[in-house]
Amino acid sequence: MNEFNDDLLPASESLKQLAEAHGVSTEYWDYHGNLASPSSATLRAVLAALGVSINSEEEIGRALREVEDAPWRQALAPTIVTRGGVESTVPVYVPDGAKVRVRVELENGDVRELTQTEDWTVPREVDGVKRGRASFILGADLPLGWHRIIAEVSPGSTDQAAPQGAHAAPPADGEAETITVTSALAVTPNHLDLPESLGDRGWGVMTQLYSTRSRGSWGTGDTDDLTELAAFLGDQGADFLLINPLHAAEPVAPMTHSPYLPVTRRFVNPLYIRPENIPEVARLSGPKRSLVQWAFEEVKDSDLSAEPIDRDAVWKAKREALEVIFAAGRSYSRQRDFERFRAEQGEGLERFALWSALVEKHGPLQSWPATLREADSAYVANEAHQLAERIDFFAWLQWIVDEQLARAQAEALASGMALGIMDDLAVGVHSQGADVWSNPEAFASGVTVGAPPDMYNQQGQNWSQPPWNPEYLARSAYAPLRDMVRTVLRHAGALRVDHIIGLFRLWWIPEGMGADHGAYVRYDHEAMLGVVLLEAHRAGAVVIGEDLGTVEPWARDYLASRGVLGTSVLWFEKQHDGWPLQPQDYRRLALSTVNTHDLPPTAGYLADEHVDLRERLGLLTEPVEQVRTEARIERDRMTSRLREHGLLGDAPTERQVVEALHRYVVRTPSVLVGVALVDGVGERRAQNQPGTDQEYPNWRIPLADGAGEVVLVDDLPENARLGSLLSVVRDEMASLGTDATTGSAPTGLQTGLRRATC
Repeated sequence: MNEFNDDLLPASESLKQLAEAHGVSTEYWDYHGNLASPSSATLRAVLAALGVSINSEEEIGRALREVEDAPWRQALAPTIVTRGGVESTVPVYVPDGAKVRVRVELENGDVRELTQTEDWTVPREVDGVKRGRASFILGADLPLGWHRIIAEVSPGSTDQAAPQGAHAAPPADGEAETITVTSALAVTPNHLDLPESLGDRGWGVMTQLYSTRSRGSWGTGDTDDLTELAAFLGDQGADFLLINPLHAAEPVAPMTHSPYLPVTRRFVNPLYIRPENIPEVARLSGPKRSLVQWAFEEVKDSDLSAEPIDRDAVWKAKREALEVIFAAGRSYSRQRDFERFRAEQGEGLERFALWSALVEKHGPLQSWPATLREADSAYVANEAHQLAERIDFFAWLQWIVDEQLARAQAEALASGMALGIMDDLAVGVHSQGADVWSNPEAFASGVTVGAPPDMYNQQGQNWSQPPWNPEYLARSAYAPLRDMVRTVLRHAGALRVDHIIGLFRLWWIPEGMGADHGAYVRYDHEAMLGVVLLEAHRAGAVVIGEDLGTVEPWARDYLASRGVLGTSVLWFEKQHDGWPLQPQDYRRLALSTVNTHDLPPTAGYLADEHVDLRERLGLLTEPVEQVRTEARIERDRMTSRLREHGLLGDAPTERQVVEALHRYVVRTPSVLVGVALVDGVGERRAQNQPGTDQEYPNWRIPLADGAGEVVLVDDLPENARLGSLLSVVRDEMASLGTDATTGSAPTGLQTGLRRATC
């Protein structure tokens, strides 16, 4: 019987206790600085999404006992994450008085016997059985990697219950039946060091790849444009090229515009393939080659248009060409390479390809027959048999784009870049996408991710993305996370993690409730970040966390202690009095920039384009004149700061102000400095306006100059404005040498603004 009648009542103390036990925060600081608490209804809905349904105080009591007993029921936690170079212990829960032997099997096959240490934890009665805890030492000399912990438990008597997850093994040395339990062990970097190739500092360029086109593009920027741009910028002295997330979108129209709302974060959108660069094109017959050319003719004129990008038209043309190339077949060695790629990517690729084929046949997931909703069903297996050729096609697309991205990274490094391509990792996936269908257990149901109300959006934000289930992640040895990061870093030297606080906590919003009625759910950040760092270490990559918005100082300190760079945007970095932060007070471990994709390019920002746009779209919550006054004050303070540092004279031009702002950022101690390509060519239009969907062409703006004329990759080497800005950054960086490598942000400094991710 449901005893909860008023959903808006504050939660009882017992409900709060249960929520906290499951990692659900029962208090948080709102944007007014007040301590707020989720309602009883919110907590119950979030707990239900975690698999804990309660309808009475009695059920809460039982659930509390269950969560307290849970660790004692299993001999080993399913996954243990520790740090290399740091000694730690692993607890083993066994029948009281049992004998335990524990060893680690390293991924290279070596075996390490573990030494038991004292553990005075009081035994606990669970399910009528008295259970104790033994602790074993994980040495500081364990190598980084994915290993296995194996515990052999010999009960003191045959009537003792075996621990959960155990299986019987033959008796050893005349003892009672021995139970063997295994657990995944991840030994992760204590600190991710910067690569020696970077030196003390580095700089690079940021762009939205889809918007950065050439005369050979098919309407959107692609891997060939990426390769050419990286080669050019490397020759200019850049160390990295940061691009938008390349995650896969829908295989049929309509394709989601936002690169931050993908169907999967593991695989790539084949929209970025340059068809002509596929080796098999050289072997096409004349008629088939003509088919490829005709497909290009359908969209080539759009490369010269400043109108919003039409992804659907581009993909239609490219798919026609790609199907011709795929059908032509491959040589023996090329087919072997393709098969090797499929084997390496395993079940994840096969399920993604199957999902793509099913969407192509049946439309969006929500329109599928009920028989196809479960990926492991016999009906799906039958469909997979019938769609084998289309599955091959979609798997082939991933192989092709992987090859082309490999070439881009190789060219970037060959041009002298220290890091090369810097990939961007979105915070989540589409609720109807491939990841959710392929592995629904990995996601919590009945909730979505977003952000609580803040000064920029007083209703809060709902990003419509299902969150990962933290309990499943632990049970699966964080397989979804590590497979994703490993794949994304195949051909990249750095990874920007959007909304990195999501590795610590996420704002869960129950279905049917507003974004203001959510609750924070904690994740095991030590494990989550550890897994990311391990995969980054293996790839030789740098990790940058987007830590704008409401981020506690301790979280920033923790990220820095693990070698993760933060993110600083000049316009958001302010002193407590509202004036721009002095350059020497920026963080060293950070990627610092003048601009971000959620603001207009600097030229537009200086001209109040962000105010004009929000006024036109009806997004302002304050009178427009007040907002303009605040923007003018912000701009005046910034120009005063620039003059204070001798970076700006009287009556400067727009270009001079933009260059002075970049000199200012270079004078910070930040390890990495980023230059937005849009700032180099004088673009004024924003790529994304948070808080909008159809009102503005988000993520569809092609690269253009201040006059609205298209700027192509082909013309960048001769672009005087870009050349001037790159020279300014390069020369300023060289003149400072290593003098600007000290300093840190004041303790407790809160920077940034809350923005929409999708």
